[in-house]
Amino acid sequence: MSDFQTSDQRTADRRTILKTGVAAAAALPFASQAQVGGSDELKVATIGCGGRGRGATAQTLAVPGTKLVAVADAFRERAEAAVSSFRQQFADRVDLPADRIYDGFDAYRAAIDAADVVILATTPGFRPQHFEYAVEQGKHVFMEKPIATDAPGVRQVLAAAKKADEKGLKVVCGLQRHYEPKYIETLAKVKEGIIGEITHGQVYWNSGGVWVRKRAKGMTEMEYQMRNWYYFNWLSGDHIVEQHVHNIDVMNWFKGAHPVKAQGMGGRQVRKGPDHGEIFDHHAVEFTYADGTVMNSHCRHQRKTLNRVTEIIGCQKGKAEPGKIVDSKGKTLWRYRGKDDKSPYQIEHDKLYEHIREDKPLNDAYYTAHSTMTAILGRMATYSGQEIKYDEALEKGLSIMPETFAWDADPGPKPGPNGIYPCPIPGKHRVM
Repeated sequence: MSDFQTSDQRTADRRTILKTGVAAAAALPFASQAQVGGSDELKVATIGCGGRGRGATAQTLAVPGTKLVAVADAFRERAEAAVSSFRQQFADRVDLPADRIYDGFDAYRAAIDAADVVILATTPGFRPQHFEYAVEQGKHVFMEKPIATDAPGVRQVLAAAKKADEKGLKVVCGLQRHYEPKYIETLAKVKEGIIGEITHGQVYWNSGGVWVRKRAKGMTEMEYQMRNWYYFNWLSGDHIVEQHVHNIDVMNWFKGAHPVKAQGMGGRQVRKGPDHGEIFDHHAVEFTYADGTVMNSHCRHQRKTLNRVTEIIGCQKGKAEPGKIVDSKGKTLWRYRGKDDKSPYQIEHDKLYEHIREDKPLNDAYYTAHSTMTAILGRMATYSGQEIKYDEALEKGLSIMPETFAWDADPGPKPGPNGIYPCPIPGKHRVM
């Protein structure tokens, strides 16, 4: 089956998985009737209590029959602050005694053990080990994008995704455009062929950038990087992976494939102080698909520059943008007229619980892994200055994760004598 089919398209191709998955789920130690088609309450654990973790938890608790029973975060104060917020907003849907509020690098295990469904919303570098453990324990999963920051992590997620299918587990990932009616209908119109076959694409995430968190007195290097995670590759993957994966994924989705190679350029011109870690502030990548289709990808974090976050799908006789299709002369052929009265972020969670309760196959991990790897491929190309092939990158890409996780452990990157972290230099930086 294609890794880039929509969830509903995948259902018909996975009847055999459903038959074996129901039996496997019923045999799991934490399985309940709710997990395999009943209507019992589903217990939820949140791993990662930052902004996205809080948002995803609120969306899950908006679904009837859910109860939050455990949270985990590397930082105790962040876990407790999130719990306080959840209690105020969802008083009767929160069952969180102090002994189910976990903190530290291994906190995810106890929280996952306590639940039927887990929300994985930590910084992306931890996603592979958290997903793998959740699947091992027989839990349904909502996990944020991207699902890894390096090729070994992507391989780990793909292996766990197969085990999730074998166990009949449901997995939804935070590439919410797959659940947004405007995108779904635009794709359907493109597939009708009203402007011919896809020939090229342009995808953008150009903005002013994100927050900076200052180094506090007494912080270890590990704590500083964890708190300022966006600027370190092992935690975020660089902004081409952490943010721009959304737009890259749309092109992969519309093509029904991932690129076979990439080349590009990037660097940092503006965001290069001691607070900005090691990542680039701009990337421009040319991705090429097996049939010769080219996707041009631009992402930039520079203030007072043009903001653009969108996708343009070029076809033989025109182009498609989210909610609009025009011919080669610019005449509008179709426009999305839906009301969009529900956020795609909410629809993701609604669909997850619908598939859990009705025991319908659902596993977004495959296409999310390949879109994440596509973004990593782009980073590898811009950091190295070389043309990189997808299959080789997935197989041989280097691990960028620390060897151990503890507050006094070595995270890898180090600031120079001037306090500034060195960034990759094209032509010198090794990626494989």
